[in-house]
Amino acid sequence: MNTSEIKLQNMIVLGFPEYEAQAQRFASVAGCSYATLTLHHFPDGESKLQLPAKLPDHIILCRSLNRPNDKLVELILAAAGARDQGSKTVSLLAPYLCYMRQDKAFHQGEIISQKIIGKCLADYFDSILTVDAHLHRIHHLRDAIPIENAVNISATEPMAHFIQNHVDQPYLLGPDGESEQWVAAIAAQSQMDYGVALKERYGDKQVNVHVPEGDYQERNIVLVDDVASTGKTLLEAAKGLQKYKPASISVLVTHALFVDDAIPQLRKAGVSNIWSCDSIPHPTNMVQLADILAANSVMSHK
Repeated sequence: MNTSEIKLQNMIVLGFPEYEAQAQRFASVAGCSYATLTLHHFPDGESKLQLPAKLPDHIILCRSLNRPNDKLVELILAAAGARDQGSKTVSLLAPYLCYMRQDKAFHQGEIISQKIIGKCLADYFDSILTVDAHLHRIHHLRDAIPIENAVNISATEPMAHFIQNHVDQPYLLGPDGESEQWVAAIAAQSQMDYGVALKERYGDKQVNVHVPEGDYQERNIVLVDDVASTGKTLLEAAKGLQKYKPASISVLVTHALFVDDAIPQLRKAGVSNIWSCDSIPHPTNMVQLADILAANSVMSHK
């Protein structure tokens, strides 16, 4: 038996019920065994978890942290319980990572949640792997989560491949300045044309997007971003494109939240295709991340 086979025998991926399919795909690609935790909720909202009776030296907890408040408590219980059962290394695979946006206090008394949640995760996990974390003023995930193996990868490669295979002669458009890094990276991989719109934000649901002048007529436009929550930025960009009479408008994002009536509003604005990666379970999931996660898990899960 070679060294890699021994390592795989001493590692298991543990998934949660709502993210089971994605966790199983990752385990299969990574060549690890897999099990789903048993999860029960009491009437008062408390959670009871049950791990497999026997655990190897290294476990990887796989869960996406949208709607994070209950999930974080359950992750802590699972990580602490695994160590109590003898696991020496506990890793977290969280394709969507929560509480990363608030990295600065803009008003007196505001709590910088990134530092607090980052420290909490560092206390319970030896390594963390995530995708397109919502980082603003820091460049490395370990600056938010103070452990050496805190790794943030990008979904731009599988997103570029998806666009190549599904859109004829695409033009990529980022709906705001923050999206430029993703749009530029995707465009560079496949030599696609791209541009970036200018956004003015007036609140969580109030934005104004200025689409740059361009030759969009009869082009297949793909609006690209890292996360769609209310979808208002994408919506305003789609509306701004209508006067150019593009052949089609599509949306592709890494993380699909699309709360409230985001999807119907985008359809009403002329968006014909709405696609996302499977970092968060959603009907728009079209791009699977298992391969890129498995390719980076060797670096993250030592």
